Amino acid sequence: MNTTILFTVIGIYIVAWLIQIVHYLVFMRSPKGESKDRIEGSLPPVSVIICARNEAENLKNFLPRVLEQDYPKFQVVVVNDCSTDDTEIVLAQMKRQYDHLYFTSIPVDKKFFHGKKLALSIGVKAAQYDHLILTDADCYPASGNWLKNMATQFSSKKELVIGYGKYEKRKGLLNLFVRYETFWNAVQYVGFVIAGKPFMGVGRNLAYKKSLFQESNVFRSYLNVASGDDDLFINQMGNRTNTAVCIHPEGQTVSVPVTSFFSWWNQKSRHLTTSVFYPWAIKFWLGLEVLSRQIFWVLTLCSYFFPTFVRYSLLLFLTRLLLQYVVLGRASKRMGEKHLFWATILFDFITPLLLGALWVSNLMRPKNNKWK
Repeated sequence: MNTTILFTVIGIYIVAWLIQIVHYLVFMRSPKGESKDRIEGSLPPVSVIICARNEAENLKNFLPRVLEQDYPKFQVVVVNDCSTDDTEIVLAQMKRQYDHLYFTSIPVDKKFFHGKKLALSIGVKAAQYDHLILTDADCYPASGNWLKNMATQFSSKKELVIGYGKYEKRKGLLNLFVRYETFWNAVQYVGFVIAGKPFMGVGRNLAYKKSLFQESNVFRSYLNVASGDDDLFINQMGNRTNTAVCIHPEGQTVSVPVTSFFSWWNQKSRHLTTSVFYPWAIKFWLGLEVLSRQIFWVLTLCSYFFPTFVRYSLLLFLTRLLLQYVVLGRASKRMGEKHLFWATILFDFITPLLLGALWVSNLMRPKNNKWK
């Protein structure tokens, strides 16, 4: 091999390794501790907002867990968005049992199609209190203290709280991958908050002040985007001083996982439609992380054909792997995701390939505005 080419490849390999090391040291940190300063009597009253379309069964199973939270004062607002199943009947029955449940319905209109952002806007308008906590109809709180853990993070300066929404543990490699990918992403976006650069969260566990929502024009500006009621809002309104995180196991939500790779593909594809609207610096670094990870893996594998360099590549590989396990292991302990970080060795290489394929697929797919 030409000496110039060889040293160029080695240089690229080292740069890719350095980018990976910096990413884990700077942008994959988890908080050492979360605010617990408030006593119960000082907890703010909150409005929980849930948008539901054809979620009768999930509401029947999961909504009571929200309504029965151990919290001094709260209401639950459910927006029944054009459901054609028994959603309204289920809500009407629950309303008889729970006085703090309020629901409103958007009628089906075949001439007018809208996304989830309209339903969420109606829910925010109907909310009685300034502190809002959002979740989805197809998930449930991890504990009876979910609201306490999320609301505790609010303060005079903290107006936006990014929570963690995990998936149920079930058998199978797909379930392990979905849970790992969700966990890894959470560690990353929490790390960006700690670094002062909040850029995303999950709508199934997100909180902000109603006044902050009213300052935003995100939903009016991006009504044609299929996803992003969470990411786009955080991008516009989140900053170094007003954003907090909640990753405590009792402050999480739990979702029913997809059971097929095709379902995961479609779900992830919708989520990626939002990424093009991220700030350019965020897009650049996230893309650089994915690219450097793939380059690092490819050149590590190729180095085994060159005995002179294999020992050095093995050293770089083990150094990165050890750092991954330390960072992700610490995060998994704090988030209650026991032993999940060990899946890194299985999915660290394949995940960037899937994300790249999804990105290309989205470029070729016609745009849509389906409610999700």
